[in-house]
Amino acid sequence: MWLQFFHPLNPLTHTSLGRSAAAGCELYERATRRYAKPGFGIRATKVGERSVTVTEETLWTSPFCRVVHFKREICPTLSASQPRLLLVAPMSGHFATLLRGTVEAFLPNHEVYITDWQDARNVPVSMGRFDLDDYIDTIMAIFRSLGRDLHVLAVCQPSVPVLAATALMEANGDPSVPRSLVLAGGPIDTRVNPTAVNRLAQDKGTAWFERNVISTVPWPSEGCGRAVYPGFLQLTGFMSMNLDRHVQAQRDMFLHLVRGDGDSAAKHRKFYDEYLAVMDLTAEFYLQTIDSVFVRHVLPRGVMTSRGRPVDLRAIRRPAIMTVEGEKDDITGKDQCKAALELCNGVPSARKSHFKCPAVGHYGIFNGSRFRHAIAPRVSAFLRRHGSEGILNRPKSRIVAGSGIVSPVQRPACAVRSIEAEALERAA
Repeated sequence: MWLQFFHPLNPLTHTSLGRSAAAGCELYERATRRYAKPGFGIRATKVGERSVTVTEETLWTSPFCRVVHFKREICPTLSASQPRLLLVAPMSGHFATLLRGTVEAFLPNHEVYITDWQDARNVPVSMGRFDLDDYIDTIMAIFRSLGRDLHVLAVCQPSVPVLAATALMEANGDPSVPRSLVLAGGPIDTRVNPTAVNRLAQDKGTAWFERNVISTVPWPSEGCGRAVYPGFLQLTGFMSMNLDRHVQAQRDMFLHLVRGDGDSAAKHRKFYDEYLAVMDLTAEFYLQTIDSVFVRHVLPRGVMTSRGRPVDLRAIRRPAIMTVEGEKDDITGKDQCKAALELCNGVPSARKSHFKCPAVGHYGIFNGSRFRHAIAPRVSAFLRRHGSEGILNRPKSRIVAGSGIVSPVQRPACAVRSIEAEALERAA
């Protein structure tokens, strides 16, 4: 009904009173709406000087995750010469589409894949549990399915399970260990410069979270009866840390609508349609993560296990490791992610790198202009520097959706390198 205030035939549309009423109604509707999972919506990218079509294909699936490949319509030989990059999206309340900008930044010079975690409220109880150990097993299964010569970028939360999965695979001599690991804003050792988020977990303890933030998915959702940590609670926590900024954003939105500034209002809608779309996490995954990562710090203390298997970071020797932090990150504190470089002491120092991006907060380490211009080029150069020995003649994995079955298909050899990729290396 409030949309009538925007109708061009309504006389009130052209008055300050009418525009104010419409703006107020829209803000109220947006504040009370349940936002659906957005799509990635990436239809094209630029490779060299040419615009090419991008299509999504699902390469691997499980009840709680699928791997999406952003397939570019380019020459197979050119594709074979570019590093394959798996983005491990955080499973911390937002959908993987929050990394849309991350995908777009790497598509011109990489074959890009992403973990698309599923909303726990939509997974039937009959599909079983999903905890931190299951997450680690899922990461290992994905590494094996995508095959060798894979590079990995873990954004925030998955940094710990990605390191754990890699250590377990190294201990077993698994040939599918990634060529490089890039950890961005990961809570590797939250004892270092703890933030408000870290102190809350430490002070309250795991039992408090189990009593106060866990709920059960109601009917008629597919996951009816499943114990979850609701995504809106995680969102509330994030927003409360920068409440003034979000309140000001709503005020600005109101003024944009009243003044008829459609472009600014559209930017606001686009950001918050994504930011306010949240997913529920299984209670067991959330609580085990709180306990292991933020309360007991088992990984940096060297006492982490997964299904009885010791997780020894000293076993990691083959992958190159890069850590990325934001100078103004108020979620993952200074040097918490960098701690991975010292813990993985089996990796030679020549194969390690660290970059702290100035004037960047947590969101800025994987999105935004500073990410595109300062972080992404350095990551791309790092991947090429530590992956060139395996790029030529690598097998292409064709994975049957829903099965996880891999059949190798030989790619033609190619030494083609894009002009943009070489420029990235020089910039770094």
